[in-house]
Amino acid sequence: MYNKNRDEACEYVLRSAKEHDVKFIKLWFTDINGFLKSFAITVAELEHALEDGMGFDGSSINGFCRIDESDMIALPDPETFKLLPWRPREHRAVARMFCDVLRPEGSPFEGDPRFVLKRNLEKAAAQGYTFYVGPELEYFYFKDNKGTEVLDKAGYFDLTPADAAVDMRRETVLTLEEMGIPIEYSHHEVAPSQQEIDMRYTDALTMADNVMTYRMVVKEVALKNGVYASFMPKPIFGENGSGMHVHQSLFKGDRNAFFDKDDSYYLSKLARCYIAGILKHAPEIISVTNQWVNSYKRLVPGYEAPVYLSWARRNRSDMVRVPEYRPGRENSTRIEFRAPDPACNPYLAFSVMLAAGLEGIEKNYEVPEPIEENVYEMSDAEREERGIRILPGSLDEAIKLTENSELVKKALGEHVFNAFIANKKIEWNKYRTQVTEYELDNYLPLL
Repeated sequence: MYNKNRDEACEYVLRSAKEHDVKFIKLWFTDINGFLKSFAITVAELEHALEDGMGFDGSSINGFCRIDESDMIALPDPETFKLLPWRPREHRAVARMFCDVLRPEGSPFEGDPRFVLKRNLEKAAAQGYTFYVGPELEYFYFKDNKGTEVLDKAGYFDLTPADAAVDMRRETVLTLEEMGIPIEYSHHEVAPSQQEIDMRYTDALTMADNVMTYRMVVKEVALKNGVYASFMPKPIFGENGSGMHVHQSLFKGDRNAFFDKDDSYYLSKLARCYIAGILKHAPEIISVTNQWVNSYKRLVPGYEAPVYLSWARRNRSDMVRVPEYRPGRENSTRIEFRAPDPACNPYLAFSVMLAAGLEGIEKNYEVPEPIEENVYEMSDAEREERGIRILPGSLDEAIKLTENSELVKKALGEHVFNAFIANKKIEWNKYRTQVTEYELDNYLPLL
């Protein structure tokens, strides 16, 4: 289906809706913060929606547009048509399609995160590259959304008898695969009640749609089983937070442009420049890949989350890791950016990662020497001597760096860039004026 033109794809959707007795179609799109937005149409409106799109009030969507430019069109992408497995099938089946957001005259709306990613992918395509990504999203199961009571005390790869999470992971994997999202791994993660399900790598636009679907499916399956699933980066003090390690590579046609059989790491010069771009620009893109106040509670030394700007092959304390090459698997050569968390907007996160990597290639950045030792165990003086920088320690620090970044501004476009910065400043100001339990416990008895 993915090689058909739009007319053929639309015909497929109309035929599938009839064959599966679809009554409602949910039209999905994403706001700047990465929250999924949806409204439903009946099957009677489907043909019209595919041809002309459906109007909605964009001023009601966070960061989209002002009141005086509020009219927007959601144009469904027919290649994203899927039945929702958790809804009834007989007589009133429900399907979904992701939408591109347009202005009333039909031009792309520059505030649409999906359009932002498309624009960055077009830049890569103009240089002959296809951007592939494979994110690993971690999350927690809790008893409910009012606290962080865990379901188990298990650890990494543990299999525990009568573990409710095992059945939920299985159901989640089957649901995702039913929606056309292939899965490679699923397992218990390091922290209690923490899980990971890894999607098979694909092109970045498809994967961004898949990430949005994944988060929805995880939460729906949890809700069905009477528990709550959370992608909050650091919900439990003293335990590992949840990351979204993003494996990525550039292809030229069918050839992996990151592979070089003569290099000691099997990395091409292009791949090394890409890594250098990620490392150089990580501090200014991190507010996009780790966009919440809570994100920086995860990015602290000692909990697997990388905070130092370094790279290596085996070392998981580094920000960029190069998975070991296996003979005959040239197309699997990739780099892994370990800083992002699963609560980001995937369209924007993939955009700034690609922009940073391409900048490294275009400007022929020199990659620093790999750090195979544990960076956390080095002294400050050792890290300084080896030129190892550190990520911003708070959303406030991160936003200040992003605000002065021409790379991020160019990658996101002026509309999204300005709205994102403004939104994050509001979030930080709300946070910094709060009086926390920590302050009351530690200062009230003394001051």
